[in-house]
Amino acid sequence: MARGEINQHGVDLGMIASNTRGLTDADVDGLIEIREDNREQIANAIKSAIAKGLETIGLVAEGYAKADVPVDTGRLRNSITHTTDGKDAYVGTNVEYAPYVEFDEKLSHPNGGKAHFLRDAAAGHASEYAQIMRDALGG
Repeated sequence: MARGEINQHGVDLGMIASNTRGLTDADVDGLIEIREDNREQIANAIKSAIAKGLETIGLVAEGYAKADVPVDTGRLRNSITHTTDGKDAYVGTNVEYAPYVEFDEKLSHPNGGKAHFLRDAAAGHASEYAQIMRDALGG
């Protein structure tokens, strides 16, 4: 093939034929051969990143719930917490009257709090939580 001969795809065939070569001993001198299975370390790193992301999501959702809950004595707001299980983040409270506040849209909330403070904290910020998880996974 002559240098400068162009095929139908615009590739200079002479350049390809004359300038390609295989690896030589000099090319591989600086390379390191890796012969270990890192799958377990990779899986553990992914699990750790997911756990970190879930913990951050739980903290952020807890903050949203506390910001939106109606406050009279502060007991309900102070009881709101979060937990994770490796797959999910949960936000909630163990105060017995919380369901009445969560679902009663007719309550007057002098502090500007609102019904559905837990639902809104969980579902109302889904795109933010997705970004938190992407960041935790390095993406």
